[in-house]
Amino acid sequence: MTDETSSAERWDERYRAATEPPFGEAPNEYLRMVCARSDFAARRVLSLADGDGRNGAWLAAQGLAVTAVDCSAVATERAEDLDRRRGVAVTRIVADLAEWSPAPGEAWDAVFVIYLQGTQALRLRALEIAAAALAPGGWLLVEGFSKAQGPRPGIGPDDPDRLYDLEELRAATSGLQVIEALAGQVRLDEGPRHRGEAEVVRFAARRPA
Repeated sequence: MTDETSSAERWDERYRAATEPPFGEAPNEYLRMVCARSDFAARRVLSLADGDGRNGAWLAAQGLAVTAVDCSAVATERAEDLDRRRGVAVTRIVADLAEWSPAPGEAWDAVFVIYLQGTQALRLRALEIAAAALAPGGWLLVEGFSKAQGPRPGIGPDDPDRLYDLEELRAATSGLQVIEALAGQVRLDEGPRHRGEAEVVRFAARRPA
């Protein structure tokens, strides 16, 4: 997602034009991996830029109370349809992350930021929201295309301003304990828009208990 005024409209158009879910209906693999850790025990979670719902619906199916935010009303409608088909309940909010904030005092045991490929300003805003919204002991999880992905055609943005690096993540989350900070190549198979070899960052951190 991006933070320009027209980003919601562009994503609405992309989702309307899609003949299948652009990122598939299965959850992100890194999200699944972290949720399987023996020390991950979240009950209430927040998914930022949840798109058409693959991650939020899966998290809810695991018995978690899920709040999901996305800028696209069309994507959110599709996410709500996926929730119904899966028989789960997710609190879904249509909002621009450049402007949205949780209610005062609201906190989650985990916040997920999965492939939010916006401008650096939007990414930093999302990380600020995420870090502030973590309950004591809460997890922040990020996966996104790294700056090494820029020259690769066909998958992910090529604008360096929309790509991650680990130093940015560390600096933006300096009050958290880093659990994992990895950058390297993976093979994605997450719908037609995320399929093939990719350079990504994977970052997990926790608020001290």
